Amino acid sequence: MKRNILVIGGTGKTGKRIVKLLNNLGHQVRVGSRKGNPAFDWHHPEGWSAAIKGMEALYISYQPDLAVSGALEAIEELVKVAKKSNVKKLVLLSGKGEREAQLCEQLVIHSGLDYTIVRANWFNQNFSENFLVEGILNGHVALPYAEAKIPFVDANDIAEVAVSALIDDKHNGEIYQLTGPEGLTFEEAVHMISKASGREIQFTGISVKAYVAAMRQKNVPEDFIWLIEYLFTEVLGNPDNSEITNDIEQVLSRKPIGFKEYVEKSVNNGVWNHASVSSH
Repeated sequence: MKRNILVIGGTGKTGKRIVKLLNNLGHQVRVGSRKGNPAFDWHHPEGWSAAIKGMEALYISYQPDLAVSGALEAIEELVKVAKKSNVKKLVLLSGKGEREAQLCEQLVIHSGLDYTIVRANWFNQNFSENFLVEGILNGHVALPYAEAKIPFVDANDIAEVAVSALIDDKHNGEIYQLTGPEGLTFEEAVHMISKASGREIQFTGISVKAYVAAMRQKNVPEDFIWLIEYLFTEVLGNPDNSEITNDIEQVLSRKPIGFKEYVEKSVNNGVWNHASVSSH
């Protein structure tokens, strides 16, 4: 059975992968983004009804993160609009170990609609499609919580789980916690990228305070600084987040993508070449 599905955040790290997978399976996919037609913009709820009209299921990825101020109110309003529009299923991308995100999850869980919650650990793609790229290209990555073992999860695995949840009712009512197959420190991850790419990349462990100060020096927006500080303190500082789950294997009947596999594929795709990264 083919479904009409709105992918909110359809141009983001997980969203663009979900759109591609759903299109390949022959579903009717609407990309929920500011440039979509009709447009979906988290800051303009008056346009949500038009974007949701005729959709049976929604994939919800909130930008920049469910932990930020305003997310709870936005998810609450979105659930109301979805119910009025006769949406049947909600799949929410959440953060593993984020208490604030779990408040948003409760709104979806108690919406009266079918739902699946997808709680993801830190993405592999933070090294290739997000804020860690610059340090890798410059040959020096400095990060807090250098000793934390993180089971980085691949965005492709998250996308496959989300697609399965969107199109198969057997996932209704489930909360999946997605991790990679092994825990790595940032230093181990950076060393792996250095070795595979042939780039000389140094790693330095620093305090959260020093990292925040460095971001301010570079004029990084304050809301992004707050989010990164929160994620390092609340998520990486939480020992529960070193736990490795088998939820990806449970849903997809295969092992999750390991960090080494991700690195090798990224090197082959040239993502850490100056030219390709500058186009992100």
